[in-house]
Amino acid sequence: MVYLMCKKLSICMIGFGNAGRAFCKMLLGQQAKIKNAYDYEVIVNTISTRSKGTLYDPEGVDIGRALREIEDFGRFSEDNPQLIQISSQEAIKNSKAQVLIELSTLSIKDGQPAISHIEAAIENAMHVITANKGPIAWDYKRLKGLADEKGLSLLYETVVLDGAPVFNMVRDNLPGCEVLAFKGIVNSTTNFIMEEMESGSDFDTALKEAQIRGFAESDPSLDIDGWDAVGKTAALINVIMDGSVTPMDIERTGISHITAQDLKDAKAKGGKIKLLCEGYREGNSIKGKVYPGFVSNNDIFSNVDSTTSMLSITTDLMGEICIVERNPEIEQTAYGVFSDMLTLVKRLVKNK
Repeated sequence: MVYLMCKKLSICMIGFGNAGRAFCKMLLGQQAKIKNAYDYEVIVNTISTRSKGTLYDPEGVDIGRALREIEDFGRFSEDNPQLIQISSQEAIKNSKAQVLIELSTLSIKDGQPAISHIEAAIENAMHVITANKGPIAWDYKRLKGLADEKGLSLLYETVVLDGAPVFNMVRDNLPGCEVLAFKGIVNSTTNFIMEEMESGSDFDTALKEAQIRGFAESDPSLDIDGWDAVGKTAALINVIMDGSVTPMDIERTGISHITAQDLKDAKAKGGKIKLLCEGYREGNSIKGKVYPGFVSNNDIFSNVDSTTSMLSITTDLMGEICIVERNPEIEQTAYGVFSDMLTLVKRLVKNK
């Protein structure tokens, strides 16, 4: 009888890459628990992709079949009865879903088309969950304002440290605190490459290994030129420091010029070189920078190895808090999206 009383929460997904598929696997394994805990049946009624096709069913896409088809064919099968021909914008508007999960490919130079996807969702009274850092780095305040005007949620926990609760922690667990500054190592690829070079590998070999392992961005320049870290830095400034910056406002230096000799010299001085990101207040301004910097072996940041990430947040009342995400896999990214979905479900239950 409880299941018959369940409310239905329908999701429109834009993008079905590694993170999207991992999220769907997680959702399949957790649907019964969500029903029991919150009396909500969560379904995905639309999956829209740029190159794999689009699936739609108002009663819920067959996620298991969708996952198998991508694994077997690299796209949705032509004989899938849920396959339709429609653009991503049309998919959002026609889905009549309650939630958009935005997982499209990152464009760090302008945040599109993710921004337009989010705009369309809000226009159609949909809550939004995004794992795409572009909209939060480029247009957070405006998008948040649009959502707030309609009483909708805009959630984005995944955009900096995968599933680690950065934004949730500041919003929900540091009442009364003002974030004065932050510092972090937030790009796994550059951290891995320089660590491999310290062990004797050359730059190109280390980069290729990062791509083989699947944690390097599809365009490696996003990582090695610092763009990924810049996007995360802008997102952090905009949200936890109430700033108004874009990635173009962040001072940026990547690691392409770092040599094995540079790393040896740092080791001889008792430290390492890490790609660091910082956000800080300077007078009435909030500034950010990304740069390869020397880190002493006595500094906690020197222990951030392999694909581990770390963020240190300095506040006025609580002092400094550090968050470490140890060697995340794609499941941690999926969990960030999943946790945002549960945050939304809890809000809906509370507002019943």
